[in-house]
Amino acid sequence: MPANFRSLRHSRALTKATEFLHQGRTLTRTKTDELVRRGRTLSRVQKAAVAGTATLAAAAIAVPVAVAGGEGATSVSADAVAAPVQVGSQPVEDVKAAVTDQLAGESVKIQAIEAKKQAAAKQQAAKRKAEAAAKRKAEAARKAEAARKAKAASRSAQRPQMRTVAAATTYGNNLNGWIRQSLAIMKQHNIPGSYSGLHRNIMRESSGNPKAINLWDINARNGIPSKGLLQVIDPTFRAYHVPGTSWNIYDPVANITAACNYAAHRYGSMDNVNSAY
Repeated sequence: MPANFRSLRHSRALTKATEFLHQGRTLTRTKTDELVRRGRTLSRVQKAAVAGTATLAAAAIAVPVAVAGGEGATSVSADAVAAPVQVGSQPVEDVKAAVTDQLAGESVKIQAIEAKKQAAAKQQAAKRKAEAAAKRKAEAARKAEAARKAKAASRSAQRPQMRTVAAATTYGNNLNGWIRQSLAIMKQHNIPGSYSGLHRNIMRESSGNPKAINLWDINARNGIPSKGLLQVIDPTFRAYHVPGTSWNIYDPVANITAACNYAAHRYGSMDNVNSAY
C-alpha cells in the first residue's frame, strides 16, 4: 500500500480516536461536575475520592491512540476506530451511592453530636437553675434568722431587767442568832473570831444576858461599869464601834462586834481570850 495512503488512514483513525476520547472526557467531566454540585459539603478526603473515581472512569473509556510517526508507527484499524465507545454509567452511579451513604452516615453522626450537645446544655441549665434556687433559699433562711435574732434582741431590750436580789438572811432574836449575825458583820470588816470563841466568852461574862451590868468592879467604882453580853465599858464601845451596827451598848450585835474588834486589836482574836479582858 502506498505510504501516502497509509498516512491518510492513520490520520483519519487518529481523528476518530481523538473525538471519542474528547466525548468520553466531556461525559466524565459532566458527571463529575454534577457530583461536585451535589456534594459541596463533602470533606477534602471525600472530594479526593470522587475525583479519583472520575479519573479512573475516564481512563477506562479512553481509547489508546498511538501518534503516527514515520514508517514504524503503529496503525489503528478502521474497525477499532469505527467501533462505538461504550461509556457506562455504572461506576458513576456506584460513586454516587457511596457518597450518598457517607453523607447519610455523617448526617447521623452530626445529629447525634448535636443531640448530645443539647442534652449537655439542658443539664447545665438545670444545674445552674438548681444552684440559683438553693442560693435563694439559703439567703432567705439567713435573712429570716437575722430578723428573728433582731426581734428577740428588741424584746429583750424592752423587757425590764430583773435584778437578782439575794434573799435577806434572817437571824433569830436569841443568843444563837445574835452570835451568827455578829460573825457575818465581822467577816465583812475582816474581824477574826469563831462561834465557839464568842459563845464561850459571852457565857463567862454575862451568862447570855444582853442587859447585864457590873456595878461592883473597879470600872463601876470609876463610874464606867461594864455592860452587855461581853461586858464592854462605854469608852471602849465607842472607840471600837463597828459601822452598820447600833450605837446602843446594850444592843446584842453592836456589843459583840465592838468587843471582838477590841479583842482583835489587843489579843489577836476573841478566841484567844479566856478570862476578864
